Amino acid sequence: MIIGIAGGSGSGKTTVALRVRESCPGKTIRIIHHDSYYYDNSHLTLAERAQINYDHPNAFETSLLVRHIRELQAGRPVEVPQYDYSTHSRMQQTKTVSPPDILFVEGILVLESQELRELMDIRLYVDVDADERVLRRIRRDTAERGRTVESVIQQYLSVVRPMHLQFVAPSKRHAHIIIPEGGHNQVAIDLIATKIHDIIRERDRLRALDREVQQARSETQADGG
Repeated sequence: MIIGIAGGSGSGKTTVALRVRESCPGKTIRIIHHDSYYYDNSHLTLAERAQINYDHPNAFETSLLVRHIRELQAGRPVEVPQYDYSTHSRMQQTKTVSPPDILFVEGILVLESQELRELMDIRLYVDVDADERVLRRIRRDTAERGRTVESVIQQYLSVVRPMHLQFVAPSKRHAHIIIPEGGHNQVAIDLIATKIHDIIRERDRLRALDREVQQARSETQADGG
């Protein structure tokens, strides 16, 4: 099962995925981040890399993410790129991800891409006020990504906000469920978990029915029918 989670930067998309995961015990669940699929720009200088618009769809190697999702659907593990935000480049090492029962695909633009949307069973959009999102982004980028407050604010005003208005917010119309307040919205989390269990039960039923049909065919052939 593929679940896409989009929303503005700092909206709490990963938190929603983690909360939903808590509601699905006994299932293997993985989260793949669209950010891991930024193009490798290590051939550029650090100053040139810093000038790239990382909130534009063209910054992502989405075609590779699509291939990886299809590989996981086919039951094969993939090597997910790892991205270093402090140097704006891919790391040499990758992360092996094995096929899970449920795969979350998280990122600001995962609902903007039609190719990605067509792979998703459930499409979610986390809708949080801009002031709360920017404060979360400042806290995250300064603590985890080595940025200064000034650089985070400058990037938000010059790139993040314009791209949100142009690409991220309009992708909301593609969502099956819009989640105000993100991971704090327990009603939405419960609804999503219920839907996941419904889909799992239906797929288990269809697989069991398919096995019965295959067994019946085998027995018929064995009897010379």
